[in-house]
Amino acid sequence: MVDQIQDSSIKLKRIFIESKLPEQLAPLQDLAHNLWWSWNRDAMELLMEVDPDKWEAFHYNPIAIIDQLPVERARQLLADPSYLEKLAQVSRMFQDYLDAKSKASGPRVAYFSMEFGLHSSIRIYSGGLGVLAGDYLKEASDCNIDMTGIGLLYRYGYFQQTISLHGDQINNFPPQEYTKLPMTPVRDKSGEWLKIGIDFPGRTVYAKAWMLPVGRIPLYLLDTDIPENSWEDRMLTHQLYGGDTEHRLKQEMVLGIGGIRLLAALGEEPEIFHCNEGHAAFMGIERLRQLMHQRGQSYPVALELVRASSLFTTHTPVPAGHDYFSDDLLRTYLSAYVAHLGIGWDTFLALGKINPYDGHELFSMSHLAIRLCQEVNGVSRLHGKVSQQMFKVLYPGYNYQELHIGYVTNGVHYPTWIAHDWHTLFIRHLGREFIQDQSNLARWEGVKAIPEKEIRTVRQQLKKRLLDYVRNKLRQDMTKRGDKPSAIFETIEKIRPDALVIGFARRFATYKRAHLLFNNLERLKELLNTVNRPVLVLYAGKAHPADHPGQALIREIIHISRMPEFVGKIIFLEGYNMELAKLLVQGVDIWLNTPTRPKEASGTSGMKAALNGVLNLSVLDGWWAEGYLANAGWALPLEASYTDATLQDELDAETIYNLLETEIIPMYFENGEEGYSSRWINLIRNTISKVGPRFTMKRMLDDYREHYYARLHKRSAALQKNNFTSANEVAVWKALCRERWDGVHAVEKEVFDTDNYSLNFGESFKVRIKVAHNGIPPQQLGLEAVFFKRISETELDLRFHRDLKVVDKNDHYVTFAGEILPQISGVYEYGFRLYPKHELMPHKQDLCLVKWL
Repeated sequence: MVDQIQDSSIKLKRIFIESKLPEQLAPLQDLAHNLWWSWNRDAMELLMEVDPDKWEAFHYNPIAIIDQLPVERARQLLADPSYLEKLAQVSRMFQDYLDAKSKASGPRVAYFSMEFGLHSSIRIYSGGLGVLAGDYLKEASDCNIDMTGIGLLYRYGYFQQTISLHGDQINNFPPQEYTKLPMTPVRDKSGEWLKIGIDFPGRTVYAKAWMLPVGRIPLYLLDTDIPENSWEDRMLTHQLYGGDTEHRLKQEMVLGIGGIRLLAALGEEPEIFHCNEGHAAFMGIERLRQLMHQRGQSYPVALELVRASSLFTTHTPVPAGHDYFSDDLLRTYLSAYVAHLGIGWDTFLALGKINPYDGHELFSMSHLAIRLCQEVNGVSRLHGKVSQQMFKVLYPGYNYQELHIGYVTNGVHYPTWIAHDWHTLFIRHLGREFIQDQSNLARWEGVKAIPEKEIRTVRQQLKKRLLDYVRNKLRQDMTKRGDKPSAIFETIEKIRPDALVIGFARRFATYKRAHLLFNNLERLKELLNTVNRPVLVLYAGKAHPADHPGQALIREIIHISRMPEFVGKIIFLEGYNMELAKLLVQGVDIWLNTPTRPKEASGTSGMKAALNGVLNLSVLDGWWAEGYLANAGWALPLEASYTDATLQDELDAETIYNLLETEIIPMYFENGEEGYSSRWINLIRNTISKVGPRFTMKRMLDDYREHYYARLHKRSAALQKNNFTSANEVAVWKALCRERWDGVHAVEKEVFDTDNYSLNFGESFKVRIKVAHNGIPPQQLGLEAVFFKRISETELDLRFHRDLKVVDKNDHYVTFAGEILPQISGVYEYGFRLYPKHELMPHKQDLCLVKWL
């Protein structure tokens, strides 16, 4: 008899054990599911105390910690009356904060961005652009601005960086666990997950919507990784800045077109649309479609309405930061959309090209954004000028200096980036109310009265915290990648607690010149190896996976750091993220920034450092061109001395070496009566009181509200009044001007004979010009005399311009005249520029028709 064979295979069933906190601890869930905790110290400490040992291991993510909270630890918290009391207090504070949203002020703003840097556990950012966008939402929340954020949710986010034993960057893309992120599905009226459809060739791509609360601000994120889509389309929201040009186009369609459709599905009606970089420019196209097809407006009227309520912020002078697409690619994905829109293909191409009939010219998303936005701004004073140069091709007949492109210098969110040690000190000496008035420089004058010892104590505490972290991180990272134990011990042992610490941390794009300090290794060795004056240089940052020169630069720095003379003196820290950035900008002594001029649009890491009393050593580019003050940091000159990049690198490197050798290192190691450098403490005071406060996110948000949002809101409202009467008026008037402009010309000119005579200083330059207006109302024409100084064969410098007055007009002609009194003698080049004008135009370039007479 054969024994019956028993089935011995393991049989398992799945059980889901839902994380549910006891009622008294339930407010922890509410706190963890709103990022307000990430910039409120009391809330952060409460969440850290849930399980302090896991805080760093779980990437500072309270949801992940709460989800795995042991029963025994929950009982311990319940048995701690002081913890429960603090939880109740913070919970009330949080609820009061949220309740104030009903009193939100200003026009309703929709803020579109490809990335948002909110917290290191939410990997939907790559660098400065995203961190700025995240800081902006946080400040909008604190200031109770009526704002909504729109972005994409990336399954694998931007890569996490590790370094191989050979110094190579390894790009890791672990998936994000959405259940561990503070966001919830957006539901439609029937309770179903809200999905937005975007038309692609032969199919509809669907994106489901999530809502991530940033304090009082809802951030909506679109996610195409759902079963309704093909695998190719699901991948659209897998990685930030991944894939080829076609992939990027599809992502930007989801962001721009899908984002506007999401707002409509939510029933939200923003009054201002802020396009943060050109990635989101398709939002304007979708707004045109909705105005034309749902509101019955013509294309010209819809264009006026879209422009009047839109702002474009450009963030980079580097060509790689601007997206371009070919005609063929656009036809593949947008020809049906444009046909449905009801405008010709050439009309569409003209929005993103100089010449829509040139098949070789690529379609620029930045040009599209400019053409669909009334207002345009750069992100620092210098970058505003660089942007005028970059986009002058869009405004023929105007010198770049005259363009309406302005600037709002970037800022940083004070509560996110300030060290708690400083914040406590400031409250004690400046009063708690200074936080609400942080852009008021007068309040910061109180920093000068803070005793030197207290300032030095905070700086030493922050440096110790950083160096302790560096030692632990190096031990873990070097062990994991297989470095020899002797190398690990030697590196850590050589990190001196009394060292002058220099920090360089940012995206490893080659134009940022991370290599500059290594231009002369012999000179650098002498600077870093003086026995009684130890210096430590910390590097951190990522190179884009496709940026092979940037990755080679990281590898070079790591190889140099392993040379015997630089072990423990130069350190590259892998895995750069927002938490490491905080430790660095708070803990180093010097923040080094060496971009190629003028490629740094703004930069914000140095601002964060300045708020924390860290002194900047930087090229006068981006924000530092405005921020630099003598006795509050050091600067390399604004203008390049050489056209040869190698020679300029050599000069800048020598300048840095000399500053370190003759000023910075000696001053830092001065020993006064108290055993430290009072001069160094004075520089810290100046940096905190005079530099940092000028670059807060509060100031930046105030600037946008005052200089752009208010202006857009006023004009947009005016165009919409009385069933869009003014919008129709402007559209008809512009059509008339375009139709008749070729027939406008000068008939008579009476001008001082500058060919044969010079004008004596103090004499007036008299002008009288008669113009055939060809049916354009005379009062809607302007004529101005414009005077330039020639700088070179190709460059003119605008000196002044004067409007001429209408002195006579009839059905066919209009006569302008004026007397111009130059204020400074010299040789000028001048001309007379005729242009259309209208009381409803926001600026001259709103209708860029020009004739030089």
